[in-house]
Amino acid sequence: MENKNQDCCACSSAPKLIFSCSGASDVGAITDQAARKINSTGKGRMFCLAGIGGRVSGIVETTKSAAKIIAIDGCPLNCAKKTLEEAGFANFAQIQLAELGMKKGSSSVNEENINKVVEIGLKLLEC
Repeated sequence: MENKNQDCCACSSAPKLIFSCSGASDVGAITDQAARKINSTGKGRMFCLAGIGGRVSGIVETTKSAAKIIAIDGCPLNCAKKTLEEAGFANFAQIQLAELGMKKGSSSVNEENINKVVEIGLKLLEC
């Protein structure tokens, strides 16, 4: 888990954004479901990684104004992290499922694994 320092103002209305790899594997499904669960708490907002990759202006501009950004990557290819970096973003935290012991192709998409990611994500969103 990588956490580049992000300052957060309690008075800010800037969004806290979550980008998940949502890849076509078990760990991709875990990242997607964890991001959706964090989104449902209202403490962060799941946002469109494809929009960042496609340089969709509204998505990029909203991301530039974010108070916090989290990338959740399922495997060591780090697609979410790399997509954000390629778009010029550097100040964000990363959750890497491989670092949590979840391996692509052999990780159950279950509440235990999803909640492990959610717990870390919620901590990273705190100010």
